[in-house]
Amino acid sequence: QVQLVESGGGLVQAGGSLRLSCAASGRIFSNVGVGWFRQTPGKEREFVAAISWNGRFTSYADSVKGRFTVSRDNAKNTVFLQMNSLKPEDTAVYYCAAGSTLQETSAYNYWGQGTQVTVSS
Repeated sequence: QVQLVESGGGLVQAGGSLRLSCAASGRIFSNVGVGWFRQTPGKEREFVAAISWNGRFTSYADSVKGRFTVSRDNAKNTVFLQMNSLKPEDTAVYYCAAGSTLQETSAYNYWGQGTQVTVSS
């Protein structure tokens, strides 16, 4: 069993930065891929980024490529999402999920509760 808790969300001006954290409990966390997703009201949850269990493989949605960076520290059971050059369209609830590196939400077994990111123009 894996429990995930996101933190680091907040309100930031366009062009600013935030660093999200996804802290996990459970011994298997260091052996599985982790993804970041985001969702706005009335829309489906969309893929943002993913990282393999050892950090050697990462993938990004086209909309965040070059601005966001995913990383992990398995010793601390934590995955990070560094978000730079934020845009108002990045405003969403951000979720981390464990169990895959695919872009489909159905590929993930465990989800956090989400953290709100709001980017003002």
